[in-house]
Amino acid sequence: MLDFLAQARHFSGPTREVQLSPLLRAFVVAAALALTAGAAKAQDIKIAVVGPITGSNAALGEQMKRGGVMAVEDINAKGGVLGRKLVLEMADDACDPKQAVAAANDVAGKNVVFVAGHYCSSASIPASAVYNEAGVLQITPASTNPALTDDAARKAWNNVFRVCGRDDAQGAVAGKYLADNYKGKNIAIIHDKTAYGKGLADETKKAANKLGAKDAMYEAINQGDKDFTALVSKMKQANIDVIYFGGYQTEAGLIVRQARDQGLKATLIGGDALVTEEFWKITGPAGEGTLMTFSPDPRKVPAAKAVVDKFMAQGYNPEGYTLYTYAAIQAFAAAAERAKSVKLDDLSKALHAMTVETVIGPLSWDRKGDITDPKYVFYVWKGGKYAEM
Repeated sequence: MLDFLAQARHFSGPTREVQLSPLLRAFVVAAALALTAGAAKAQDIKIAVVGPITGSNAALGEQMKRGGVMAVEDINAKGGVLGRKLVLEMADDACDPKQAVAAANDVAGKNVVFVAGHYCSSASIPASAVYNEAGVLQITPASTNPALTDDAARKAWNNVFRVCGRDDAQGAVAGKYLADNYKGKNIAIIHDKTAYGKGLADETKKAANKLGAKDAMYEAINQGDKDFTALVSKMKQANIDVIYFGGYQTEAGLIVRQARDQGLKATLIGGDALVTEEFWKITGPAGEGTLMTFSPDPRKVPAAKAVVDKFMAQGYNPEGYTLYTYAAIQAFAAAAERAKSVKLDDLSKALHAMTVETVIGPLSWDRKGDITDPKYVFYVWKGGKYAEM
């Protein structure tokens, strides 16, 4: 374009207007608009949400996607971050460790400065190494395995944070419940071998055992299994009164449904991954009375009302980790505004030094990147709905 303008100036006198042919004029305008758009795009800030968009945990990935999209829309509507618009990238890890690394490399290659993700701990842990090497801030809305932040702190990484609690906090609540209500009874502890499921089951077992409740069974399944006939038969023979399951909603739902089909009435207790309507779609009435631990309902936080109302107006219930994903992006935005930067070192330093007001309440972080005041309560499924006990 510059060559054309130079030629135009060459053929025009000092007091004459540049004369361009219609075709040349159209080219000049188009090129100028492209340069303007390119300059504006260069000012955008790229961030990403990475989670299980496909696979058996796609319902959980949908929570993350919904929360991320609305957070970006709302922040951009208020002027963006540092006067620049946020552009959201999405990547699918299917809760698979290898795919998580590929997804992390993909978004890092697109020069994102922040990732809200991943959902599964088994995905967040290997992906965190990719983000650390690329200088990308990672705030997970849902990965609760302690190793995520413990390992990062041990390696002196500064890129890993979470806006949810940890399994050692959640397991302590579940273990106390088992000790208070099932001491002297037959307890089965089952996990799905994932970083999340096994971690949560082990923390619950440790807490319950410490308080005097002994487990009669400790078994592992494979994530993706569908037939639990043998496991249920074994639990029936052991006269199991309560099943604590560390894992995700799909396998949990199938276990309790098949247990009821075989006449096993043991109560099922699980963790935060069961906080989704997808669980009841799998169990139907067999899920009645199932208990699970999660934080106090984030939809009832006063600061979340406007956002919850907006989701509900769209016909979407912002359950589970929807608002946690929104909050993770709020935390990034607040840190960037405080630091006047989107560089990792500046963002990390800002987060460690501040309290951020989010839709799930005020958040602050310890030296490892864990929130300083995690809370867990029990929920129960009744008539196809779940609510705090």
